[in-house]
Amino acid sequence: MPKYYLILILAVISFSTCNRKTVPPVGNVNSALEAKANELAHRYIITDGHIDLPYRLRVSNFKLTKEYMGIPIKSDKGDFDWERAREGGLDAPFMSIYIPASYQQDGGAKALADSLIDMVQAIIRNNPDNFANGNTTEDVRQAFERGKVALPMGMENGAPIENDLSNIAYFHKKGIRYITLTHSKDNQICDSSYDTTGTWGGLSPFGRKVVEQMNRVGIMIDISHVSDKTFYQVMDLTKTPCIASHSSVRKFTPGFERNMNDDMIIRLAENGGVIQINFGSTFLDGNLRTQREALRKKTREMVKDAGLEWGSEEADEMLAKYKKENPTLFYADVELVADHIDHVVQLVGVDHVGFGSDYDGVGDSLPMGLKDVSDYPNLIYALLKRGYSDEDIAKICYKNVFRVWEAVETHAKKLQKAKSSPGRPGIPTSKD
Repeated sequence: MPKYYLILILAVISFSTCNRKTVPPVGNVNSALEAKANELAHRYIITDGHIDLPYRLRVSNFKLTKEYMGIPIKSDKGDFDWERAREGGLDAPFMSIYIPASYQQDGGAKALADSLIDMVQAIIRNNPDNFANGNTTEDVRQAFERGKVALPMGMENGAPIENDLSNIAYFHKKGIRYITLTHSKDNQICDSSYDTTGTWGGLSPFGRKVVEQMNRVGIMIDISHVSDKTFYQVMDLTKTPCIASHSSVRKFTPGFERNMNDDMIIRLAENGGVIQINFGSTFLDGNLRTQREALRKKTREMVKDAGLEWGSEEADEMLAKYKKENPTLFYADVELVADHIDHVVQLVGVDHVGFGSDYDGVGDSLPMGLKDVSDYPNLIYALLKRGYSDEDIAKICYKNVFRVWEAVETHAKKLQKAKSSPGRPGIPTSKD
């Protein structure tokens, strides 16, 4: 074994034994670089912009009681639990308070948001040794030091704001730290990238007030899901950096407006913002998007030819076997996620990219090597192979998002201080 390999491995072992955060082993560590990837995943805070655990638990009729502690600690379902988060080094997953578009039409959006927020808070309250609040970056740092997973929250779809600007402060008080302005349909705030209606031609008049009020209150503006016109209008209006909590690069998925094109990424970076790369295979590879329909038809024919009923246990087992034998037909891989990160870095620098997996939100479309929250070391390994430095990794893991988060809070505090001290020299009293 070369001497420098031995020195590096000994350094990793030494760090692992003295760090207050337990470092679980990664199976089949076969190189010093893989060992380093695992070590960095546990040395640095890892924040992920979007994990859809709360809504998944709601759909599965989740209950958290003293007798039944639920599944966030250990589970064979979904993409997230505490044990897998510890294995992968995940420290601050933003819990998505996801509001389907149907609730903005039929009502109940605010009530659903409240119930999902209450669920997250109950998980923390009932598992104090494992989870902690993540209302500030300092909360996250303290949880990290204590070996806990912090659970900050972001609201996916601004529909629960309803038509009342005071609800922005209401949700901030309840722990919401970013709001995705809309989801799959145009709402009262703005147009969606998935909708073709173009109701507002970007932001609605009320949506403009929402952006301004989010700046004042101190909630990050998330431009994932919004239409291109909405994005540019937000950039013109906001006084703080923004995030794309779970979006990827449109260069690799031509015509897919849900992802960001190069000009948008440049504009987001000029604003000081961060794009957090979505891990879903159809967000990563345009070819996989276009061949999905053909594959859907083929697999249905396979099930029919086998004399099985679609959706039956036997059919599911056959399809699972087919996917396992032909993974590249269905899934991207971890290297393509690194390609998206590379593209952003080459375009605007390493200060403007992060992780926004969409775990528990993109179904059976996660790439090979990133199947659940235990796999972040695989992505860090892919980046190390490409020459990323330790500091680069730290920025991508958490520093970039923390910079935006803190900038938004600082701006809001400045405005609130000015409002409470009208007429003081040097402190503006006018609008933003």
